Amino acid sequence: MMTDQSGGYRAAIIGCGSIASSHASGYNQVEATTLVACADTVEAKAQNFAQRNSIPNYYADYRQMLDVEKPDIVSVCTWHPLHAEMTIAAAARQPKAILCEKPMATNLGEAEAMMIACQRNQVKLAIGFQRRFLGAWTEAKALIAAGSIGEPERVSHTRLTGLLNATSHGFDCMRYILGDPKVEWVFGQVERKTDRYERSVRSEDCVAGFLLFEGGVQGTFQTDLVSENKWAFVQGTNGLLDFDDGWIRYFNAETGGWRDVDVETVDAAAAQVHELVDWIEERCIHRNQAENGLWTMHMMMGAYESARCHEVVRLPMQTRANPLDLMVEAGQLPVQHPGRYDIRSFLLEGEAMHLNVKRDA
Repeated sequence: MMTDQSGGYRAAIIGCGSIASSHASGYNQVEATTLVACADTVEAKAQNFAQRNSIPNYYADYRQMLDVEKPDIVSVCTWHPLHAEMTIAAAARQPKAILCEKPMATNLGEAEAMMIACQRNQVKLAIGFQRRFLGAWTEAKALIAAGSIGEPERVSHTRLTGLLNATSHGFDCMRYILGDPKVEWVFGQVERKTDRYERSVRSEDCVAGFLLFEGGVQGTFQTDLVSENKWAFVQGTNGLLDFDDGWIRYFNAETGGWRDVDVETVDAAAAQVHELVDWIEERCIHRNQAENGLWTMHMMMGAYESARCHEVVRLPMQTRANPLDLMVEAGQLPVQHPGRYDIRSFLLEGEAMHLNVKRDA
């Protein structure tokens, strides 16, 4: 494997949109990595991104970039309908690691294929839930583990902008702060009266439900039902814990009310890359290893499957297609207010209003 000894591991980015800037910042801050190339189907976009981030090479064809540059680390920063195709293609070139943005995929079949491609090529795969590195998230996890609110009993999540978009972080957050337990079942309900999409993937108007984690902790989630944005609120046998990205507070029998906790400022993008290097060099297991991304997929698709089948869905589930697509295509969720729209269309450029996804045969 070709490695630039002066800068350590050679990194390349596929997709030069907004989240790619975070990945570039991470690589540029870590001494062990050198960002050598980027690719985007819009060549001018790739060129501009390369200039802004001091990247020596740019491409309009990501496969050509992979073949020519032979990177050690590949970031997949495109919209989620392309994650599986690009991760599988990158894995076939056998880099040391792939960091794919969240959500992992648009259905379980794609996610499983990504993992198989990486396993058979001995490539480490991480999913970019970078918030796991934030000070508030890690401190919340530590407080719960230390028993500051007793034994956790219930955890709730409320967010806007879609299940696959924001609540993918919320589900990942629930598992992370609880120590990444397995999820036993999910029970969900979905409403979709408009032809809503999110990054060119069908999205619900709102979704809510319940989860049971291994060990007995119960979870609830609401997406696009209330305006409150909160990653997690945790109830324990001896107190409560409340937090979001930049703050955390808790109370128990000893605190005499809510106690604010100092939160360490962490550059999540750089921390994510540091841990990726440590994982490559066998010093740790990355907290965003693909197995955790796959559990989030099971939770999201399980919520859809529960609504489709009108039952509790035991996890891991077996339906590998996207159950929301199945419901729409079967007429179970008829659109009452016609007219397709995408809540992330503002991220596109020029005249485009949705992503034209070209899938390989």
